[in-house]
Amino acid sequence: MRTLLVSLLEPGNQEPKESLRELKELVRAVGGLCLGYVTQKKSHPDPRYYVGAGKVEEIKQVAEGVGADVVVFDSFLSPSQVANLENAIGRRVMDRADLVLEIFSRRVRSKTAKLQVELARLTYELPRVYGRGKELSRLGGGVGTRGPGEQEAEIRKRWIRKRIQQIKQELEEIKRQRREQRKRRESSGELKVIKVALVGYTNVGKSSLLRALTGRETLVADMPFATLDTTTSARILFPEAKVLITDTVGFIRRLPPELIESFKATLEEVQEADLILHVVDISDRNWLEKVKVVKGVLKDLSAEEKPVIYVFNKADKVVSREEDTKYLTEPAFMEGRSVVVSVLKGWGLKELLQAIKESAQALHGAVQ
Repeated sequence: MRTLLVSLLEPGNQEPKESLRELKELVRAVGGLCLGYVTQKKSHPDPRYYVGAGKVEEIKQVAEGVGADVVVFDSFLSPSQVANLENAIGRRVMDRADLVLEIFSRRVRSKTAKLQVELARLTYELPRVYGRGKELSRLGGGVGTRGPGEQEAEIRKRWIRKRIQQIKQELEEIKRQRREQRKRRESSGELKVIKVALVGYTNVGKSSLLRALTGRETLVADMPFATLDTTTSARILFPEAKVLITDTVGFIRRLPPELIESFKATLEEVQEADLILHVVDISDRNWLEKVKVVKGVLKDLSAEEKPVIYVFNKADKVVSREEDTKYLTEPAFMEGRSVVVSVLKGWGLKELLQAIKESAQALHGAVQ
């Protein structure tokens, strides 16, 4: 997939370059190659093409010049905008949601995650079915009648609605089973159970941290959404308590709304957590903006009031010696407790475990 990226620079938007860099990484995650990008300063999206009509012609010429076969827009496009753009440019058009859904479709492994991604895809497809049906209807049908394409679209829409209902029922059953499992887990034996959830922007090192804290082997890769299935591992920090640490899917800015809704079952682990470890890439110059994105998702999940430890990872990319991490000032910007670590080098992990233990003691006063 040889791609050309397109972005609209709206007034007041302070992150166009960062967003384009992220879009480039999403393209790379689906095996695509980014050949360049086109931007336009515009106060609001054009209802027909998203960008202006003149810019559409420029995009067509640039795509032909660089040999791009796909044009990717750094936004969410309406079904009619996609159809209009493909007709005008003569190439496949994708938006940000298409890319994210494609990554999720390729990476998920568990039955739950597959159901969630299928739900997101069908929810995203449903409003786009009718547009395809109208196009097909041009092949037949008379005045006052529905053509074969439109009839096919109605059949597809009915099937999608039925399948969405089935998936929602299956996910509700899975959520019920998980609640039962948690109850059994918490009531088994005499150990207290403390639930810790790892959250953070994608590619900040959450899976690496889980492996370092618990010894569990997990997939680690330098790309967005390397792992998508929820993983839980246990660690005994003190005789009377067992800590269950759960790695959750990473976040990105402007995650497709359909995906947020469909992943409620996965993110339920965050809602059930006693303590949240918010992992931050300290080497990322835009780390504070990404923290705001994650906080926004936590608020949507009604989990913003839970105790949080900020874990500033990848310190080895900023300083060369562990003793120099004390001079890093990023933690001063955060309320509450922060720990600077390098999972790769093993820096700060003892301090992090101690912070988890002290937070657990505060939550469960009986634990010593």
